[in-house]
Amino acid sequence: MGLGLAALGRPGYMNLGHGRELGEDTSVAAMERRAHGVLDAAWSAGIRYLDVARSYGRGEEFVASWIAARGIAPDAVVVGSKWGYTYTADWKVEAPSHEVKDHGLATFERQWRESRGVLGEHLDLYQIHSATLETGVLTDARVLRALAARRAEGVAIGLSVTGANQGDVIRSALAVEVDGLPLFQSVQASWNLLETSAGQALAEAHSAGLGVIVKEGMANGRLATRDADPAFAAQDALLDRWGARLGCPRDALALAAVLAQPWVDVVLSGAASAEQLGSNLRALDVEWSEEASAELAALAEAPARYWSTRAALPWN
Repeated sequence: MGLGLAALGRPGYMNLGHGRELGEDTSVAAMERRAHGVLDAAWSAGIRYLDVARSYGRGEEFVASWIAARGIAPDAVVVGSKWGYTYTADWKVEAPSHEVKDHGLATFERQWRESRGVLGEHLDLYQIHSATLETGVLTDARVLRALAARRAEGVAIGLSVTGANQGDVIRSALAVEVDGLPLFQSVQASWNLLETSAGQALAEAHSAGLGVIVKEGMANGRLATRDADPAFAAQDALLDRWGARLGCPRDALALAAVLAQPWVDVVLSGAASAEQLGSNLRALDVEWSEEASAELAALAEAPARYWSTRAALPWN
């Protein structure tokens, strides 16, 4: 498992219950202390992949300051970051916009300098953030050559995907070559019990030799224990029944379902506290079964419905 810092690098995030978890003090200093605490817990638990992005507020800075404070060697941890979104919330939870997307060459060059400047030699993987067919990033020759140049310098190149057509984007990425060589070395996608549509494309990516990173394994908190909502009563009952049967909390159950997929290399925890991380990591001890897969498959939603629901989640 790896640790994603989307919920740790900024005070607002579209994850159910995020605001309650952070508490009242969301100053930069308090958030940095919290991030360092979770990073310490992750390190102690054996986690060695850390996932950040330029748009995760100060996520890159918090990782860099933790690495410096703990004296972590460059080869002791793998850090992946992303470019393509610019953080615009000005450290506020309520903001007109939290991030602005642009996959043009100028944004790549600016954010590459920023990421390299913060993370230095600890930047191991650089990913297109939420690549889609609509932005044209996978057919922009100038951007692709710029990415290939970074790969030639020793930085792995990947992409993350999002939306109802994740599979189409993944397959398009598999066909991208620069000077006759495949460009991408990893892909990061959303896959969880509610959104399974990218599974086959991720299996194809894995077979092609790409590293597969799965994000949003708990569906932005929808699969975690939350305040009762009658609209999800049947879903909650099924999750609770299998959690009790497998002896784990609901969050660990959701992540265990991802870990059970044979094409997965890294599953991200998006924990906002050391306690949450500890609960998430119980997924590693769950003895998954085919019966669990068969029954929990009933939770899967149509991709369009899933992504429209996700888009409506509030930042908190």
